[in-house]
Amino acid sequence: MSPTRKLAALPCGRRSKWVVLALWLVLLVALGPLAGKLMGAEDNQASSWLPGNAESTQVLDEQRTFQPVDTAQAVVVYQRAGGITPADRAEATSEAVEFAAVPHVVGPVVGPVASADGQAMQTIVPIDIGTNGWNDLKPAVEQLRRTAAADSNGMTTHVTGPGGVGADQAAAFAGIDSSLLAATVSVVIILLLLTYRSPVLWVLPLVTAAGALTVSEALIYLLAKHAGLTVNAQSAGILIVLVLGAGTDYALLLTARYREELRRHQDRHEAMAFALHRAGPAILASSATVIASMLCLLIAEMNSTSGLGPVCAIGVLIALLAMLTLLPALLVIVGRWVFWPVRPAYGTPEPTRTGRWAHIGTWIGRRPRKVWVGTALALAACCVGLVSLDANGLSTAGTFTGKPDSVVGQQVLSQHFPGGTGAPLTIISTGTGAPAVQEAALTTAGVAAATPPVVHGGQALFQATLTDPPDSGAAKSTVDRVRAAVHAVPGADAKVGGSTAVILDAGRAAGNDNRAIIPLVLGVVLLILAVLLRAVTAPLVLIATVVLSYAAALGISVFFFEHVFHFQGQDNAFPLFVFVFLVALGIDYNIFLMTRVREESAQHGTRQGALNGLSATGGVITSAGLILASTFAVLGTLPVVGFAEIGFAVALGVLLDTLVVRSVLVTALTMDLDRHMWWPSLLSRPGAVARAAPGVQEPADAQD
Repeated sequence: MSPTRKLAALPCGRRSKWVVLALWLVLLVALGPLAGKLMGAEDNQASSWLPGNAESTQVLDEQRTFQPVDTAQAVVVYQRAGGITPADRAEATSEAVEFAAVPHVVGPVVGPVASADGQAMQTIVPIDIGTNGWNDLKPAVEQLRRTAAADSNGMTTHVTGPGGVGADQAAAFAGIDSSLLAATVSVVIILLLLTYRSPVLWVLPLVTAAGALTVSEALIYLLAKHAGLTVNAQSAGILIVLVLGAGTDYALLLTARYREELRRHQDRHEAMAFALHRAGPAILASSATVIASMLCLLIAEMNSTSGLGPVCAIGVLIALLAMLTLLPALLVIVGRWVFWPVRPAYGTPEPTRTGRWAHIGTWIGRRPRKVWVGTALALAACCVGLVSLDANGLSTAGTFTGKPDSVVGQQVLSQHFPGGTGAPLTIISTGTGAPAVQEAALTTAGVAAATPPVVHGGQALFQATLTDPPDSGAAKSTVDRVRAAVHAVPGADAKVGGSTAVILDAGRAAGNDNRAIIPLVLGVVLLILAVLLRAVTAPLVLIATVVLSYAAALGISVFFFEHVFHFQGQDNAFPLFVFVFLVALGIDYNIFLMTRVREESAQHGTRQGALNGLSATGGVITSAGLILASTFAVLGTLPVVGFAEIGFAVALGVLLDTLVVRSVLVTALTMDLDRHMWWPSLLSRPGAVARAAPGVQEPADAQD
């Protein structure tokens, strides 16, 4: 027995299977309690999302000199269409005193300040973000809203500004871990029942995936607590979907090969060892592409993007280990009965050889060139929607799928006050240069007003209110003009931050990340495919098909976002996240297919090998794609546009990869290119393998 066969037999040996099970049980008992603490270790402060070297991030750090805690300004807005009355002013003044006593409110409460038209008032309430990010904003803002609405006497009241928006974001993400987990598990159970058509078998992959998720969350918690790994609500939520989705995919591939081998081996231990030996390299390569792609995110300028990489890589690695050790042990422990009511008895024929996918493969084989050209043109037509791609960031209103109080409040605020009220620029300079810096800012077009500088420890800080809404393009242009003006003040070392500057810097960093990471991911995946398939042509073809699928999925998604869901645009990181997930996960199905095609091609030739590979893997890969697409679609249940867009686009892209690209386009290309698909390996040489195994014939007109 070869060393690789011996290694593959370890998790499923007659004695070693019990050792594997015992080790996982010990691991789960030891780490299980830590998994529940991951949410408490999330860092949702602004700095955990922003580009680390951006000017706005530097301002966030330096302003702690003036206030030792991070704050977010909540703006309480009062409006009466007939005009604010003296009683309204008295009530708002009284409430301002109450606001100061609300937990987490720090610094002076400013206001109420009446609008020029006399129909609105605003009170600015600074709230300590603390170390819990927006989680501390939510209870404070809720109390502000209750207090303002209690005795409004007909006035409409809202809480907006960065504090109000942050609180509504916290509410949108509240319970994300539990809700996503429940929804994802429900989807996986239903689809596994439909896939296996067994009332029992689905339990083993799900239990294994759940164990992998538990261990992943525990390890990530330990790294976040003791090694400085940054975890936020975004990465924690995607981790759940990715581990359960990818883990179940690996389980489906292994279980399908195991069921196939049970028909060829009387001993189930031998059957599993052979299944691991044959399916293991494909699963390893598949997980390697995902892990490597995720680790490419480490070079991102955006902290939220770079932090997502290692979190997801750890999750996929643990899922891989679980599916190659714990699942095989469980399957051989329970025996063949777990497949009831369709037990794969020894010596029975393999049904996939004459099933639906065998017929599809035969149809493709009649005219492979026409099939792949037509499929490629159809996918290219779907890319037309890319002309409407607007991944320049989402406005405050566009962040939510609904219309929370902070969005309504911002609209009211913009009607009665300068557009940038409640979200001013924060400008820091040297104390001696402050007067000149303030003058430079005030004389810049788009700046409505500025506060007097506060000097502390040789530094000065003041705030500038913009004339335009803080998330508008005009406001971003003003930031550039203000920066140019204050940077020109000699010796002032001036820096410009604040909400609008944060939006501007994040957008530019995301653009840089797109340009750097996308080519890197393509290169890494291409290298892994070349090593796995020992060829050059096949990896290039597979990469091209996945990129085409990505562009088509993006084009269709943008059409739906604009004309069906009526979203205002896409988040800056949307193209990158969708690309990484689709290329890393979409290439999985090509790996599952092409490793089997290569195995079959060595015996029967490439044309028949493509037909045999599609017949053997078509059903399981389709099931895996449906499960993975459904798990990502669960992200669309969150009331956050960024998550909904990623979930929709990735789910659509996975379905395209599964049902069209892998089953039709790749199969047709492989049949058309024939042995040249494996260039420059031995399989590409004429006569290197038999054109067909005994008793197996290619389609009569396969040469068409």
